[in-house]
Amino acid sequence: RYVNGHAKKHYEDAQIPVTNHKKTEKQEKVQHTVCMDCSSYSTYCYRCDDFVVNDTKLGLVQKVREHLQNLENSAFTSDRHRKRKLLENSSLNSKLLKVNGSTTALCATGLRNLGNTCFMNAILQSLSNIQQFCCYFKELPAVELRNGKTAGRRTYHTRSQGDNNVSLVEEFRKTLCALWQGSQTAFSPESLFYVVWKIMPNFRGYQQQDAHEFMRYLLDHLHLELQGGFNGVSRSVILQENSSLSASNKCCINGASTVVTAIFGGILQNEVNCLICGTESRKFDPFLDLSLDIPSQFRNKRTKNQESGPMCTLRDCLRSFTDLEELDETELYMCHKCKKKQKSTKKFWIQKLPKVLCLHLKRFHWTAYLRNKVDTYVEFPLRGLDMKCYLLEPENSGPESCLYDLAAVVVHHGSGVGSGHYTAYAAHEGRWFHFNDSTVTLTDEETVVKAKAYILFYVERQAKSGSDKL
Repeated sequence: RYVNGHAKKHYEDAQIPVTNHKKTEKQEKVQHTVCMDCSSYSTYCYRCDDFVVNDTKLGLVQKVREHLQNLENSAFTSDRHRKRKLLENSSLNSKLLKVNGSTTALCATGLRNLGNTCFMNAILQSLSNIQQFCCYFKELPAVELRNGKTAGRRTYHTRSQGDNNVSLVEEFRKTLCALWQGSQTAFSPESLFYVVWKIMPNFRGYQQQDAHEFMRYLLDHLHLELQGGFNGVSRSVILQENSSLSASNKCCINGASTVVTAIFGGILQNEVNCLICGTESRKFDPFLDLSLDIPSQFRNKRTKNQESGPMCTLRDCLRSFTDLEELDETELYMCHKCKKKQKSTKKFWIQKLPKVLCLHLKRFHWTAYLRNKVDTYVEFPLRGLDMKCYLLEPENSGPESCLYDLAAVVVHHGSGVGSGHYTAYAAHEGRWFHFNDSTVTLTDEETVVKAKAYILFYVERQAKSGSDKL
């Protein structure tokens, strides 16, 4: 519909102009030619420029859906059987899949691409492998959005429905529940994407979007909806009852705490010093992720094996973020003592670390005319990322409390923010998987560490283990 208008052309070709002006009342009734998406089964009317929710009196639309579903199920069954045979015959995969001496089937579920939605799929797969966060949503009670004749049936939404009919938390919960249950090779996040269109207008259409921007919008809207509840039922009650997310771990952003801030929320101290009078200003800022610059001296390095100069590491990016910096002429600080804007220095400290540390590497930057991508390889650890040296009061932290292990990585392949492709690597029960929309494959740590990371998700280490530090 939005890319090359293939189906729309069929609609236009099917329109035959009526030359007979003496039309009966029945003939005057406008005919609506519709098309159906074979992946999501949603029906679209080009005359109305909208999705269709109703059916014919004979239920013809539903019959087509059921026929397509039967064809798809039989294809999936044979495809899954073929994949399992290949899996069992592969010595490498059999070795990777051995658990307690027996080979287990691949239970991971991919997410179908609905038209350049790889940015959303990569984030959803990453979040689904952050156990504490994912488990909270999967354990939420289902919200019944329908009643009467439509109860229990799958709905096919229309944009004319009101915002009150959608729940981001509910569709997010359903999507997470569909992943890792092993009942299908791929799940269509169509209903979730519809809600995203409803409440996040920036992501309407089928053009490529920025995965980090989508993640921030998603977490912010989940946080807001969890605060307010849905249909009058507050979700925060469940958070209060969850003992693993105690009040001491909460970090409030825009009101009361939710699972979003309890898991991803940290606090930064922003310290600004006037270079003229020496006045110091301190401000505490809550954060859900940290956006790190790739230092300029590394930006021309494109591959891991390039020998010119030292390799960029995650520590270099973290140091660049927290080091003392003199603000330039365009960022003069309004000094309350001098009563005017003055030259000053700025420094960040981490006052409180989150349970899940999300690090976003700034790979896209604006030049005079376009947005360029920094393709530099940044070395990052799989285990033992030590954040103690970036803390405001490191002496108050235990020896193991600042160590983080990698849970997921989002990678952008390609040259521009509006193009290219997103995939994700994530660890699940000790094994690494590569999520590429509908395709999920087992991979190894050597492949993961070679990835040119865009977003990194690190989980706070709980059990005491070896200190393999960065």
